Amino acid sequence: MRQWSYLFILFLFSCMQNQQESLTSLTFPEEGKWVDLSHDFSSETLYWPAEPEGFRIDTVAEGMTDGGYYYSAFSFCAPEHGGTHLDAPIHFAEGRKSVDELDLEDLTGPAVVVDVSEKALADRDYLVTQADIQDWEKVHGIMPENIILLIKTGFGQFYPDAEKYMGTEKKGEEGVANLHFPGLDGEAAAWLVKERKIKAVGIDTPSIDYGQSKDFLAHRKLMEENIPAFENVAKLDQLPTKGIYVVALPMKIKGGSGAPLRIIARVPVD
Repeated sequence: MRQWSYLFILFLFSCMQNQQESLTSLTFPEEGKWVDLSHDFSSETLYWPAEPEGFRIDTVAEGMTDGGYYYSAFSFCAPEHGGTHLDAPIHFAEGRKSVDELDLEDLTGPAVVVDVSEKALADRDYLVTQADIQDWEKVHGIMPENIILLIKTGFGQFYPDAEKYMGTEKKGEEGVANLHFPGLDGEAAAWLVKERKIKAVGIDTPSIDYGQSKDFLAHRKLMEENIPAFENVAKLDQLPTKGIYVVALPMKIKGGSGAPLRIIARVPVD
């Protein structure tokens, strides 16, 4: 009897240890490194073709002062949506959270990467489906609730070449009509909200909806539930599939529908 009791205790300890390791994989990887997932903001920053202007930086002061020390200061102007940026829920859902109303818990936490690059690079208008996500889950396990989903289409490698990245260099209505890049299927977005209860979606394209979208259903389904999106995310090819912790902090614009975003990921190292 004592031997069985001893073995049972060892079994319980083993289960607790395995559970702890599982939980740890969904938290902050202390033995890790930071990866910057943000594109620089500059004259090369890409914006939606309908935007009349992009990012502009002007020199206020730069050089040696009369006091004998160096001093520089600049001013900048930019639309909310462009470059690596956040879409707040109010962007497509009336009465939902603006940028400043998002909780830090909405913007930080464990993340996974779903890689659809093989399909997306073969079809510029590819829509990421529920089946794609479930195929990922067959290999990696069911996606936990309150996870940040990062979608890797492979298009990040083309930034900031507008023709390769967005499908067009044209501006205005003609530019919008010629947008071709992958995105998330609207029905897949609805399924993610209902069945997986994700907290945010990020993608390495200009929009979570594909370039030819007319109804922006992925935006609408997510943002009706106060789920923000991260767009033009960089360097997803440097992330593992799981074990990631993301920090995505936008400029805190009061009432903003979006904002420039500095997004970073903590990834484990061997």
